[in-house]
Amino acid sequence: MLTEDKALLLHISGPEMSEVILNDAVAAGVRGLVVDRPLSTSVPLNGLDVFEVSEGEGENKARWIKVAGAGDVERALTASTLSLAFVVVECSDWRIIPLENLIAEFRRRGRKLYAYAESKEQIETAFSVLELGVDGVVIPYSSIVEAKRLSVRRAELPLEPAEVTRVMDAGVGDRACVDTTSLLEVGEGMLVGSRGGFFFLVHGETIPSEYIATRPFRVNAGAVHSYTLASDGKTRYLSELKPPDTVTIVSSGGGSREASVGRVKIERRPLVLVDARSKAGSGTVILQKAETIRLVRPGGGAVSVTELKTGDAVLVHVETAKARHFGLEVDEHINEK
Repeated sequence: MLTEDKALLLHISGPEMSEVILNDAVAAGVRGLVVDRPLSTSVPLNGLDVFEVSEGEGENKARWIKVAGAGDVERALTASTLSLAFVVVECSDWRIIPLENLIAEFRRRGRKLYAYAESKEQIETAFSVLELGVDGVVIPYSSIVEAKRLSVRRAELPLEPAEVTRVMDAGVGDRACVDTTSLLEVGEGMLVGSRGGFFFLVHGETIPSEYIATRPFRVNAGAVHSYTLASDGKTRYLSELKPPDTVTIVSSGGGSREASVGRVKIERRPLVLVDARSKAGSGTVILQKAETIRLVRPGGGAVSVTELKTGDAVLVHVETAKARHFGLEVDEHINEK
């Protein structure tokens, strides 16, 4: 049975399941199938859960509600009282359904609510609604490519410890504060670095200081020449970010999510250079020299750049491809200093 939150499920309307469909589903991060009738297939399902849309009840049964008005919302609420794996709501117009109300009621009753999404816009909306508490998204096979692209955005980015090998003043320069339209948690930040394959996890301004109030939407990300990872997996220069671009927010555990840029503030400030080396490589980041600018230690604790010293360990993300061209990974030799 599905036990993790935020699942992606594939809707199969017919009785047949091909190996191609199965492979595409697994590649897109699909964790279960929603079927209108029992499957007739010899293809191994490789552990994918199967849920049947039915009028009956049971741990592998689901109810599908097409929502076009208030009466359909009531039908969905009634279904939440039944013994089902979950309820899927399919909205003819996403603007007329109070998803927040349904989410609240389903959560109060300890029931699972899924949203059906078909178009690119609906899938993107559904993924954003996930942050509000919808338990998952159901998609048709025709949308598998778009779902795969979006699931990659939310993939885990492996972090590893790196030893700080140098900390030194880097003069005065322009640094970029990236203000997002999302609230960050303690332990979250952005991946930033001076080299295309080596990124430091720069902590958001979520930790209280006696000198300045928290800015839980902000990452003081570093010097304007720096790379950061965008939500599509490409690198962007901090200097070119602008609303409503999207950036990748990463937690100390490696989980990632997308956030929109609301504002970028570029100002001249004293800078500090940090070099570090991990088992997989080495890299540099240049940050504002201030006590509120922090990197992240293994284990999730934050350390201010004004307290950082040689020999300290910080979290970094190192990519297999070391070269970038127009933000894309390329297989060629490059020497960045």
